[in-house]
Amino acid sequence: MQREYVEAGGLMSYGPNFPDLNRRAADYVDKVLRGAKPADIPVEQPTKFDLAVNLITARALGITVPPTLLARADEVIE
Repeated sequence: MQREYVEAGGLMSYGPNFPDLNRRAADYVDKVLRGAKPADIPVEQPTKFDLAVNLITARALGITVPPTLLARADEVIE
């Protein structure tokens, strides 16, 4: 997730969790260093996604963010 954009005034951000992707990339490196052939390692899609909402920006734009969306958000900036 590009949390920085939301902190800088963006309304919302939804995307893969980069620390999780980095950990998974380290698993790939570990497998290769242990002798696995890169062609034999399956390609994986991101599985963990984060949602961040900036309520300060929403108020400035006159947008009401539904409570159900706020409940699902991983981070809410107030």
